[in-house]
Amino acid sequence: MRRFYIIGFLVLMAFDTLAQLSFKQAGNAALPLEFSSAWLLRVFSQPWIYGAFIGYIGAFFSWMTLLQRAPIGPAFAASHLEILSVLAFSYWLFNEQIGWPQILGCGFIVAGIACLAVSETREARDPEDGAGPAGGNPGAGSASAGVAHLAESGRHA
Repeated sequence: MRRFYIIGFLVLMAFDTLAQLSFKQAGNAALPLEFSSAWLLRVFSQPWIYGAFIGYIGAFFSWMTLLQRAPIGPAFAASHLEILSVLAFSYWLFNEQIGWPQILGCGFIVAGIACLAVSETREARDPEDGAGPAGGNPGAGSASAGVAHLAESGRHA
């Protein structure tokens, strides 16, 4: 299962990174911004806009697949790892500057993901904490799931 998470999040990060970098390239090629048919033709004649579409579609399906099995807290946090990859590729491809605020922000993202992963691991090991089968807050994903959990708890009390 661990291999599934690692591969899944790497695929998600790759698709998200592709989408962001493609939008940057498509946006640069679409300048100057104007609302006209010539501008729309200029935008959709760029191959980068299709890279962005592919990236978003791939990210959507990767995310949906991961959500079937991964605990929502760490999964949501880990889905933001593309910020690090986009920052690194932007420096490399677009010569964008990276300063201490960006580096510190990346450190906070990684630290937050690590904290959530550790807490989920501890909750999964402690079956008496009332957590659901995947750990975390049962029913956190939707109101109806939360109501179902409360109804189930009421029957056992």
